[in-house]
Amino acid sequence: LTVMGDASMEQTISPPDSTAQQDSFFSMMDVFLISLITGLLTYWFFFRKKKEEVPDLPKMQSVAAPVRDSSFIEKMKKTGRNIVVFYGSQTGTAEEFANRLSKDAHRYGLRGMAADPEEYDLSDLSRLSEIDKSLAVFCMATYGEGDPTDNAQDFYDWLQEADADLSGLRFAVFGLGNKTYEHFNAMGKYVDKRLEELGAQRIFELGLGDDDGNLEEDFITWREQFWPAVCEHFGVEATGEESSIRQYELVVHTDVNMNKVYTGEMGRLKSYENQKPPFDAKNPFLAQVTENRKLNEGGERHLMHLELDISNSKIRYESGDHVAVYPANDSSLVNQIGEILGMDLDTIMSLNNLDEESNKKHPFPCPTSYRTALTYYLDITNPPRTNVLYELAQYATDAGEQERLRKMASSAAEGKALYLSWVVEARRNILAILQDMPSLRPPIDHLCELLPRLQARYYSIASSSKVHPNAIHICAVTVEYETKTGRLNKGVATNWLKNKVPDENGSTSLVPMYVRKSQFRLPFKPSTPVIMIGPGTGIAPFIGFIQERAWLKQQGKEVGETVLYYGCRREREDYLYREELARFHQEGVLTQLNVAFSRDQAEKVYVQHLLKKNKENIWKLINEGNAHIYVCGDARNMARDVQNTFYEIVAEFGNMSQPQAVDYVKKLMTKGRYSLDVWS
Repeated sequence: LTVMGDASMEQTISPPDSTAQQDSFFSMMDVFLISLITGLLTYWFFFRKKKEEVPDLPKMQSVAAPVRDSSFIEKMKKTGRNIVVFYGSQTGTAEEFANRLSKDAHRYGLRGMAADPEEYDLSDLSRLSEIDKSLAVFCMATYGEGDPTDNAQDFYDWLQEADADLSGLRFAVFGLGNKTYEHFNAMGKYVDKRLEELGAQRIFELGLGDDDGNLEEDFITWREQFWPAVCEHFGVEATGEESSIRQYELVVHTDVNMNKVYTGEMGRLKSYENQKPPFDAKNPFLAQVTENRKLNEGGERHLMHLELDISNSKIRYESGDHVAVYPANDSSLVNQIGEILGMDLDTIMSLNNLDEESNKKHPFPCPTSYRTALTYYLDITNPPRTNVLYELAQYATDAGEQERLRKMASSAAEGKALYLSWVVEARRNILAILQDMPSLRPPIDHLCELLPRLQARYYSIASSSKVHPNAIHICAVTVEYETKTGRLNKGVATNWLKNKVPDENGSTSLVPMYVRKSQFRLPFKPSTPVIMIGPGTGIAPFIGFIQERAWLKQQGKEVGETVLYYGCRREREDYLYREELARFHQEGVLTQLNVAFSRDQAEKVYVQHLLKKNKENIWKLINEGNAHIYVCGDARNMARDVQNTFYEIVAEFGNMSQPQAVDYVKKLMTKGRYSLDVWS
């Protein structure tokens, strides 16, 4: 801009100079006439110039040309694909299922590709019929309270607004959900229903996977009926047995610049050394742990409070948001895998996609070492899925072990039962499987290709940014249990966080993190009463809520009733934030503090029992005070029991039937007056 300014000044200055030179030769009239002619010529010149440029305007449409590059239709045509499997995935499972379905296609003389809806223009679905024997499959996970996953949000928005004609589109949907949640498989159900409304043809029934049961079995059962339906529709047959097809090829780097090797970064190389905002899932911020203290005074469990320093990160958060942290696997597990496979884990390698057209060039950041991959990028602690067992079976030299692996990966009832008992219920991870099958020694690169990505873990933030703008607090309990095989399994993230002790130089206490926005929000008006129900670590977001209400009160705002229902096992053992809650109660910020100690007496007392005890006051707050209700914690039992209690209270004091009371509570949810932040 400075250069342009300077140039225009020079042009402005030059006409007076030339006029001064001509004054000696011409009269004022001549000067006037020449100036007029010059002005007209100049005006005509620029006017004509603009007119000449008008025909070039259509060229501006070329700006939209790159959209064609993001057109999955063009890509499918170019690579000879006829099946596209879109995935809405938050934790990687839907993506994994999509990859498995796209690989299946070759068995039927078809070619598939897995696709992230975030990377493509989904309005192109109307053009899919341009491709012979084409089909779109959607593996859609539901996140939170019936929400789409982050990568499917744009697709969801488009579906809601679209009036496209999808009459030529053939589709099928498999949903991934959890029955303990109120809106079970909401996203899968919506996509299935909406595509049909837009004229698309469903070629196989909606699949509903339940992660509270056996998601893997649900998927396999659906898949084994889905492919025969595809064959019947297109008039094709299976070309033979399922075969193992490698998706990536191994490249070992013997002479590599170590500055170009990934050491745990999620996206940009050296992003942990050279941090640049904005911070998100692909560019986490390295926050230093400034406090890590044990919250409980006794018992077998370890409950902890951590504080992460987010100074200078430009990260903003609201009370009720979630903090995502990227953990690391236990080094002893990583070392044992290296030993059992006889590999030097510090070998630098890359796994390169054999499909050059794929957007996904590597299964994880490459080049890197096996040690880094097994520590930061791969999930080595969860029981492997059946497709992993199938692919690994070929490497078992003992016929009995090979047969056992193939059986567990099959769709036969006996195989499913064996997989459920030997892998899922016994909680055998990949190391345990290698230990219990001595002849199974796969190449480490194939194992790295097959294992799913290690996912970020989400925690409800236990602080208010109004009070702690430069810190994020976490409340968590370490997961540790003995399996049926006598092994001690430890939760990846909680045990990793437990060891993040603040030190002087801070190098060992860094946590890669980012913030995920939530709908779990305090009412817009501070004067609105709130009823908070959160036993155990479900107290976390409410510590932030109470801090914020206290801050608002200090600012002179009128703050409504702030009511807490909290529960723990024993008063002297795991009463979390006892001192803080007592202080807030004493100061009058927390108008009611109701605590259920489940194991301090013969009969167990839970939060729902205290709600029933104070039912009249609860109804008054809801009915007259327009109170907002918040529930945080266990989805399987607590959240359901609490909801049933609200049905009872509403029915009794609102003089309603049970169905009317249920409808009343559901309407509170729709209006944002009954919010859940639960997990199973």
